[in-house]
Amino acid sequence: MSDQSQRRPDFATTNGLDQLRWLQLHDSDQIPSIRRLLGMRFTEVEPGRVVMELSTEPDFANPHGTVHGGVIATLLDSVMGCAVHTELAAGVGYTTLELKVNYLRAVGLTGERLIGEGTTIHVGRRTAVAEGTVRNGAGTLVGHATTTCLILS
Repeated sequence: MSDQSQRRPDFATTNGLDQLRWLQLHDSDQIPSIRRLLGMRFTEVEPGRVVMELSTEPDFANPHGTVHGGVIATLLDSVMGCAVHTELAAGVGYTTLELKVNYLRAVGLTGERLIGEGTTIHVGRRTAVAEGTVRNGAGTLVGHATTTCLILS
């Protein structure tokens, strides 16, 4: 790969889909992010849909000895927000305005694989709506969420 393709694009002039596809291909520990902190990896990026995975760790523990709900909420917020991001033009951003999470089952801390999928429902000029799911490695649904995002032109 050439130096040109390795270099981070100017995100101010690059649309959201191309930004996330670049991040998927250059998933670097050198880019500070919540993805790096939690070990989230992009596995699929397409218009209106993003899939990310992570492996659970002992540091994700809540006082009950299972994965803290905030980790699952963060994965859901990330995939839903990124799904919205894939549909935004260059120079347009977003922020989470509302997040509603349903936790369906506990998740262990033993390196369990969690797969988050976010899809857009509506992307307008001022707001966007998306939904997300988190499944464990066996495909069992462990969490579901919806979000409303504010579009920042």
